[in-house]
Amino acid sequence: MHWKLREVTARIGVVSREPIRLAGLETVFEKIPSIELVNATLHELLADSSLGYIILDLSDHDGWIDMQQMVRSMRPDIRQIVLGPGVGDEMILRSIMAGARAFLHSSSGAFAVRRAVESVIQGTIWAPRRVLSLLADKYLNQQQLATSPATPLSPREKQVLDLIMTARSNREIADELGIEERTVKAYVASLLRKTGAENRVSLSIQKMQESMRSQRAVSGWNSAISNAPWETP
Repeated sequence: MHWKLREVTARIGVVSREPIRLAGLETVFEKIPSIELVNATLHELLADSSLGYIILDLSDHDGWIDMQQMVRSMRPDIRQIVLGPGVGDEMILRSIMAGARAFLHSSSGAFAVRRAVESVIQGTIWAPRRVLSLLADKYLNQQQLATSPATPLSPREKQVLDLIMTARSNREIADELGIEERTVKAYVASLLRKTGAENRVSLSIQKMQESMRSQRAVSGWNSAISNAPWETP
């Protein structure tokens, strides 16, 4: 289904299983001539090169972080607006790291979604203020750590860290690697000690920095954090 509007400058894909949400989005965007909403399957939307944005209603998907990462892998150019479950700051932060440029609770109304979409189109990030503050503070505070020689991680520690980055719990990591949960806790403690991170969120930030440096994208993120007009609900 296409909701066609005039003078389209932004085509936005919508993935949702909720007819009421789709109808609400149609209502709030129908008077904005610069935006066209396109409702289709995820794979159909990702194959549409004309789409620059996508609204992902992931509230009922257990592996929603994995889905975000898949979207980023297939279409790194597309900006994600995520409607997710009620989660803590760490999970919202990981959603942003997985590609979200806006994160809203699934219960957010259509007008809140519209404001988030407009902010993303303008180049800002829409998320709770405390999460943006955490992202900026952790990133800036760890610039010095990032330039310090790191204690090498063991192969198993690297596996645990990779799974932490996909928002796995200690129990889920244990099941994935076939080890005891207490062993996972020991590896997490070792990772925190070796990296100097305060907690799993800080550890995730450091890993994100390494990934961005390997992709030569650190300068872009540093500029975004220092200069972007952060938008909050």
